[in-house]
Amino acid sequence: MAAGSSNYWEDLRKQARQLENELDLKLVSFSKLCTSYSSGRDGRRDRYSSDTTPLLNGSSQDRMFETMAVEIEQLLGKLTGINDKMAEYTNSAGVPSLNAALMHTLQRHRDILQDYTHEFHKTKANFLAIRERENLLGSVRKDIESYKSGSGVNNRRTELFLKEHEHLRK
Repeated sequence: MAAGSSNYWEDLRKQARQLENELDLKLVSFSKLCTSYSSGRDGRRDRYSSDTTPLLNGSSQDRMFETMAVEIEQLLGKLTGINDKMAEYTNSAGVPSLNAALMHTLQRHRDILQDYTHEFHKTKANFLAIRERENLLGSVRKDIESYKSGSGVNNRRTELFLKEHEHLRK
């Protein structure tokens, strides 16, 4: 194997490790964002205990979520491309004894990519489920609040009728 092709392999490995490190950091931040979204919602409701407090700080947190998701998807795409180049290289490398070591390294990078992809999709799905739940809870709270405010008048009216009815009976 020529020195140039060895350098090519090392450059690919270096790029893969760099992307993996970047992905790891982004996934940790992404997970924290999604966790703070759900725990922040619960805490906010308890703290103010008002049905009129908005559940979603939708615009900024949703934008941050979308931005981070796109960045992570781009990094996953780049890492997939690097892994594909590494696979091409292992298939074209002419030295069988080194091929096993290269295949082992490639498999390790593929496993890391698969883990990161799985973690990203799981975190994203959890976030979307929480957001959907909050949207539903928000609409239910609005319905309850409007029912309470509307039925408050009815309860008062009913109470007055009952008192009047009681007076008439006596």
